[in-house]
Amino acid sequence: MTRAIYPGSFDPITMGHLDVIKRASEIVDELIVGVLNNNAKSPLFSVEERVKMIEDTVNFLPNVKVMAFEGLSVDFAESQDAKMLVRGLRAVTDFEYELQMSLTNRKINPNIDTIFFNTSLEYAYLSSSTVKEMAYFGADISECVPDFLVDTIYQKVKERR
Repeated sequence: MTRAIYPGSFDPITMGHLDVIKRASEIVDELIVGVLNNNAKSPLFSVEERVKMIEDTVNFLPNVKVMAFEGLSVDFAESQDAKMLVRGLRAVTDFEYELQMSLTNRKINPNIDTIFFNTSLEYAYLSSSTVKEMAYFGADISECVPDFLVDTIYQKVKERR
């Protein structure tokens, strides 16, 4: 069985993330979306909320599951018997960072490879940070995130003010 991990903070999940999840799920037997629980950051949503949002978003993909994790992505991949990490690329700046991370991960664990998906052009500008900033200022985020999350994101941003 080919298993891959798509790690990230997903705070919140965007249509760009979903694009990568769909495409990656087509080339592996099982894709685990690994939701990073990083105590050094202060995310908008708790790790439990992020896991639930992603589960509700990908419930139509039978070979995708969602799990929270802490620590290094390569260690999480090894614990799940996955041989690949999935990463999305939007721009050259993403590539430079992701290449460095993949080389570092390969040094830590030479049994784990990284595969890259170019984000579809329509989502090339999109990031979770952008969505949060747009929501904070009341801009329309309906094309950036799954429909059922729009009001949840606006409400959470409002609570944080």
